[in-house]
Order: sequence, then C-alpha cells, then structure tokens
Amino acid sequence: MPLSAEILRDQWGIPYIRAADTDAVFYANGYVHAQDRLWQMDAARRRAVGRYAEWVGREGLAADMLARRLGVAQASLRDYEHLSAETRRMLECYARGVNDAMEQLPLPVEYGLLGERPQPWEPWHCVAVMRQRGLLMGSIWFKLWRAAAIRRIGPQAVGLLRYEDGGTERFVVPQTDSESRRWIAGLEALAPSIEAVLGMAASDATVAGSNNWAVSGAHTASGRPLVAGDPHRAFEIPSMYSQLHLSCDEFDALGFSVPGVPAFPHFCHTEHVAWCVTHAFADIHDLYLERFDPGDPLCYATENGTERAQVRSETIHVRGGQDVTIQAVQTRHGPVITDAAQTSFGVALRSVQLDPVDRSLDCLLPMLRARGVEEFNERCRPWGVIDHSVVSADTQGRISVNVRAIVPERDRANGWLPVPGWTGEHEWRGYIPWERMPRLVDPPSGRLVTANNRIVPDGQGDYLCTDCHPSTRARRIDERLGGIDRAGVADMRAVLADTSSARAVEIAARIAMVHVDDAAAQRLLDMLAQWDGNMDPGAQAPSAYYLVRQEMTRILARRSGLDAAADDIYASMAAPGVVPVNQLWWTLPDLLRRDDTSLLAGATWDEVIREALLEVAGDETIAPWGELHRPVFAHPLASVFPEQASRLAPASQPVGGDGDCVSAHGAYPSGGPAATYGPVARYVFDVGDWDNSRWVVFHGASGVPGSAHYGDQNALWAKCELAPAPFSRAAVDAAAVSRQEISQTVRNA
Repeated sequence: MPLSAEILRDQWGIPYIRAADTDAVFYANGYVHAQDRLWQMDAARRRAVGRYAEWVGREGLAADMLARRLGVAQASLRDYEHLSAETRRMLECYARGVNDAMEQLPLPVEYGLLGERPQPWEPWHCVAVMRQRGLLMGSIWFKLWRAAAIRRIGPQAVGLLRYEDGGTERFVVPQTDSESRRWIAGLEALAPSIEAVLGMAASDATVAGSNNWAVSGAHTASGRPLVAGDPHRAFEIPSMYSQLHLSCDEFDALGFSVPGVPAFPHFCHTEHVAWCVTHAFADIHDLYLERFDPGDPLCYATENGTERAQVRSETIHVRGGQDVTIQAVQTRHGPVITDAAQTSFGVALRSVQLDPVDRSLDCLLPMLRARGVEEFNERCRPWGVIDHSVVSADTQGRISVNVRAIVPERDRANGWLPVPGWTGEHEWRGYIPWERMPRLVDPPSGRLVTANNRIVPDGQGDYLCTDCHPSTRARRIDERLGGIDRAGVADMRAVLADTSSARAVEIAARIAMVHVDDAAAQRLLDMLAQWDGNMDPGAQAPSAYYLVRQEMTRILARRSGLDAAADDIYASMAAPGVVPVNQLWWTLPDLLRRDDTSLLAGATWDEVIREALLEVAGDETIAPWGELHRPVFAHPLASVFPEQASRLAPASQPVGGDGDCVSAHGAYPSGGPAATYGPVARYVFDVGDWDNSRWVVFHGASGVPGSAHYGDQNALWAKCELAPAPFSRAAVDAAAVSRQEISQTVRNA
C-alpha cells in the first residue's frame, strides 16, 4: 500500500507533517528524523547497545562496558516482542522512513569525519533509544555517592549526604508546603547495609531536572488553561528534543519529539490535551551487594545457600585500539555492574528500567487519542522506562498531575545505600499498583507545579523516593503564578525567564557577615551585601557569589576528605561516575544554615568563607555573569576531532540564571562557571487556542552542522524568547516557507 506524506517547514526549519493515516504519518516521522537528526539517532542507538567506542575510541569504552553488562540490547529486544501489534506496526513504519532517508539523502558531516556509514534501522532500535535517553537517571547515583562517602566520613554522617531543602518542602501531591523533616534512616536500620558496604573491599580500594506547570482557566485571561515548562538536560548538541507536528486522520499533535522514537513521549499537545513531564525522582533502582565464592566465582550467596550466576561474554570493538572482552554476569537481582570475576564481591543492579518487561512505547498512540486528562492518565498505565511527574490540561478546562512510573514495593531503608543481597530481607514485593500512585485533578488553587521536588511527604502511603531536588524552583514558580490574576502566554514566558535565587540571597547574606582585612575580598563582600539575588547576565555580583560558593564547596570536599571518595570503587563502578564536589554543592547550604561544622575538620564556616573570598579575590577582575556563565555546548565528537570543535558545537549567546533558579542554566562546581546543563527547550501551550502556543530549543531544528537551522534559535532561547508554534491547517500554511512530498510503496504491510 502506498505511504505518502507532505512535509512543510517554517522559517525555523521546523517540520510539519501531513499524511492520510497513521502508517504514513509515522513513516514520515522516521524520514524527517533521519533527514534532520540521523547521526544523533545513530549515536543514541550505539550508546544504548554498547557500540559507541567503535566510533569514538576509548572515550566511549566505560559506558559501552556498562551497557553490555546491563544487557540493554537484550532487554530492548525482549520488550519489543511484548509490545502490542499496533505499536510494532508504528515502529516498523518509522523504521522504513528512517531507512529510506538514509538511502536517499546526503549523510551528515559526522559520518565523513568517522569514515563510517549508518547501518539499517530496525524497529526495536526505537525501544533501545527510548531506554538510553533516561538510563540510570535518579536514585542509583545517590546510593553510590553515600556508599563511597560513608567509607571516608563514617556512618554517623550518612544523614548529611542528601540534597537539602531547609526543613520546608513543597510536594507534587498534595500541592502544599510542609515543615516536616525528611525521614532519615537510623543507623540501626542501615546497620546491615553499612556492614556490607564497609566489608565489600579494603578501605583503600580504588578503582541532568525540569520545570512544568498548569494554570486553570480561573486564573487566565482567556478562561482556558495554560501549560508551560522546560526540560533540563546537559547541553549536548544536537539536542535530545526536536520540534515536530504530526497530522493525520486519527490525530493532530505538536510537540518535542525524541529522534529515534516516533510520536511524543514527553511534551505535546493534541486537539484535546496538552501534557509535559519532569523527572519525578522515584526510587526505581536498587543496588544489591553479592558475595561470590572465591573458589567458584560464579556462585553467590543467598539466604537459602548458593546460586549460580548467569554469564555471557561480550567483545567491544574500540576505534584505534584493541578489542576488549568482558564477562557480563547476572544474579537473581540483576546485572552485576562490577567485575565480579576479579574479586569475591559484586554489586548487582535491580532496576525497573531493565526488569520487568517494559511496555512504555505502548502508551504513545493511546496518549495521542486521549480526549481529556483523566483518559490521558489512564493511557499512561504501562509507562515505566523512566519516572515522570506529568502535568496535563484539556479543552474541557481540567488540569491534572500524574506520577507516571512503575515503582517497586520494598522497605524505605533500600533508598539509602546498597543493601546485602544474601539475607533475603531487602527484596522487592511486587510493584505499587497504578491506582495507588499519586495523582491530582483540578486542585482548589487552580495551579499545579512540579520541579523535581518531592512527590509526596515521607511516611504518606507507599515509599516512593529518598532523594529529590530542593523545592526552591517549585516554590518560586508557585509564588510567581500566585501573583498573576489574568495570565496569558507572555506571563508564562516571564516565569520561565525568572532568574531570582532564594538560595543565593541566603548564602550571599551569610558570606557578607564575615570580616576580612584584604581590600579585594572586602570589595566582594560589599558587592554581595548590596545584591538582591538576581542571577542577571549583566551583573557582576552573581559571578562573585558563584565563584565564592564554588570555592567553599571545594574546601568542604578537601576538609571532609570526601574529595578522595572520587577514587572509591562505589563512585566509579558505573559510568560516568560520581563527582563528590558536585554532590556537595547541594549539601553545603543546609550545613551552612545550621552552622554544622562536623565535616570541616575543626574549621569554622567563617574560616571557610574567608579562605574562599581570598582565593576568588586573587583575580583582578570578575566578568559579568552572562560572560562568565556563557553556555558551552558539547558535541560528542568535538574531543575526537578538536579541529572541528567550533563547527560541531558553535558558541551560545550569554544567559542568566543558575541551577537554583527557574531559569536553571546550571554549572558543575567540579568544572568552571560556564553553564553545561539547563533548559534544552521551552514551551507554553495555550489550551484550546493552540495557534497561540510558543516554543523554542537551545540551538535549532536541525542536527546537521553547517545547516542554516543548526543554531538559529539560540538567540531567542538565550533571551528566553519563544517562536510561534502554529497548529491549525491555516496557520501552518501561512507559516510554511517550503513543501516536500515523500512516498514509498510498502508491500505486505
């Protein structure tokens, strides 16, 4: 049967696809993704299945080894076989479009640099790419961090090693603040894990968040809901998201697509419903310490004796180097992420992302057919590949938040550290039923806000998470929304652009209390004492604040001895590893607020601040924040071909904000102050008046270096401005500057 579609593009190169039916529209979806983002899709596929080192050499080896040990390819093939016939047909049509584009169109420049050609796209690759895009996000890193740190500072300090929130948190469900403290596992409850962690190896052994919200019609000028937000990821170019419009006889939908995957997993609106996600930080990963028999390294201890692990051999080809062969070992808990063959212990990962069978892609078409928020929530039941707080709104005027995740039932103590796998006391007891997962429809306030903050209060119902981001952004968004009576799209854009930092106000005030004799350091103090906490790109005070806080964090890492935790086996067992100073950046505010000096090796906070001020004051000039913080875009091949770096990753315009702001352009304190993660896209959906919606991405619609649309949205994005997002047929026709017809005849479809 013939598959044909029309592709229109606007001045930004954004594709708008029209086709008669779902087969044709998803064929065109694949074609356009390959046309705009083929190399990016191919790289994601290779990363997923552990074949990236074939392209980039040893730089990609650690991640490839982890992907092979996790069995991502095997899990993705398994999941594909369990998808519905309708979903598999969608993926097959998408793959045909990708492969036709490969054959018909010039290859992106990256293939020329590598001297490679793409291999045919198979339908199950979409499952692998979707898994790769969220693989190991969340709790695994906090557990590894605490395990590494506990061997440096002792178990009594384990309660300090979490992102702080000053004792007051805001929750996704209910949408309220609370001053109740987070639950902290006692040493008695953690004793088995602590014993196992400390005993696993000798003490000297070495080896990205988002905002979204919805406002009901009661608070808008139009009387219709507004939905807005921005996903935060590393500034890897090409971006994870591409703008797309798909229109056929069954649905009409516009949003941010994920190259390599059809439809719209995360951000979209149809004729009836708009939806968007943030990472929920549900605890979907557990780490089990396994004891292996030194005499038979594939036998491991259980509460009922020993069991034999499964093992397979994996060979990884490395560009410019020797092949590397590893043994992938699997216990009853999951894949072992350490090299168990060389020791008498191992760490096995049990993760919802690998076990059980994942049918997340079965949600994609049903989501597009939903007519209201409650139906939409129901259609998300099978989703489990990554956990989300999903905000939605519909043309009936309803708004909703739904925690879209599959979360295991087990004890809260599992959330803190790797647990012993040989006792039988830390096992999963099934999964929390969909009916018990948090969701809320039409709250009395008429507002819903999520920003990676805690899902529900600790102790309320099922155990869902231990670690999450501070409530700073969520509280600021709600504060801004609460001050608007008759909101419109421009008001939502202004909230997205907010660069006020409550955390900066607090820390700068504490810094300004310190007495110094050095004139240059005093100038810094004077600057911070007069500052309002706005991370404005044109101001110097934000630069001074960041640099001093960064230096304070580094001093904390050195004095506590936690800088050495970077070399601990726990910190380095999963690529890319845990960086202590980046973790401590989020721990420092609460220690400072409570004047807790227990990690300072006898120093006071005044002494730490004074040392940091003198270090920063040694620089004669401090650049304005926009220049100091100018984003750095990272292309995966820039380090492999440094002479091509500026072509592959062009410079950005300056930005404001930081990781504590709504406009969360963040930097890792282990590096410099340049922004390396933040909003990779922004959107405002005007529910019902869809042509009034707006969107932007951080570079452009194209993922092809040298294209006119590779970086043409950056100037808008840097100023937090948005491009039109036409939706109706008339509006798209009016915006179109080019048209293309594509077709293929598919036999035996």
